[in-house]
Amino acid sequence: MTSTGAARGRVALVTGASGGIGLATAEALARRGLRLRLVGRDSEKLARATRAISALGGDVASFRADFSSLDDVRRLADDVLARGEPLHVVIHNAGVWHPELRRSKDGFEDTIAVNLLAPFLLTHRLLPRLRETDGDRRIVHVSSRLHAQAGATTSVAGRAVHVLNVLGVRAASRGARFDFDALEGREGEPGLEAYARSKLAQILFSNELARRVPDITSNALHPGSVATEVTRDNPFLRTLQPLATWFLKTPEQGAETSVHLATSPALRGVTGRYFARCREATPAPLVHDRAVASRLWAWCEARCGL
Repeated sequence: MTSTGAARGRVALVTGASGGIGLATAEALARRGLRLRLVGRDSEKLARATRAISALGGDVASFRADFSSLDDVRRLADDVLARGEPLHVVIHNAGVWHPELRRSKDGFEDTIAVNLLAPFLLTHRLLPRLRETDGDRRIVHVSSRLHAQAGATTSVAGRAVHVLNVLGVRAASRGARFDFDALEGREGEPGLEAYARSKLAQILFSNELARRVPDITSNALHPGSVATEVTRDNPFLRTLQPLATWFLKTPEQGAETSVHLATSPALRGVTGRYFARCREATPAPLVHDRAVASRLWAWCEARCGL
């Protein structure tokens, strides 16, 4: 059975779907016959994305939500559930990268709020519907290979490793470390470090979810170094990006692994894994630390009021 045949008619929710990898993911899924539910922060861009999916002949609906607000996440979940339809796939694609410490509307460090707390809360709110839905249910977390540099990006050497990896030169870091004390935000910490920590947290969440909810698959991925708007708040990276288009992937190329995890029949029942280039990859050893993952889960529950 082809992935197109297996996927047709399934309902997929994609966050961060108003542009970049998220929109490219939604378009690819629509071409495979999935029914798309798009989530975005910018109303105008979300409307354009919805029209683009509709033009493909797809069944599409959209929801505006700002993941910097947990109340927005709760309202989003309520609106999705109110449709009374099944839910087969959730792709956590939305993400931010700030150059400096920024607070969410709830007072949390905003990178961890958007990249971790929002998908954590949304997942928990949607789990009952996923469990009610018959067949193959999948949750996909768009992370980054930068997770392996968490705790190491504040040094010159750590930033050099990051640049080399973006350029496609394989460079090993000293190993990921998870700093729980920094989750609440640390003045003067580079945005790159907060982003790397959030990406490590995403994989820890994905793996812990796979252990706690084994009937729904949960996998994380690295999309590649992609030319998107994730750097929109960083003047240096925004200036550098046009110069780097020769080695950056297009959003369509960056979406390939997300689409693979959402639709491949070969991955039915495969859970708690990490992928890159549509193949299983080796993440930082720390992502398999159950004690760290369990502690992070409890931290998220407390902040989300669960």
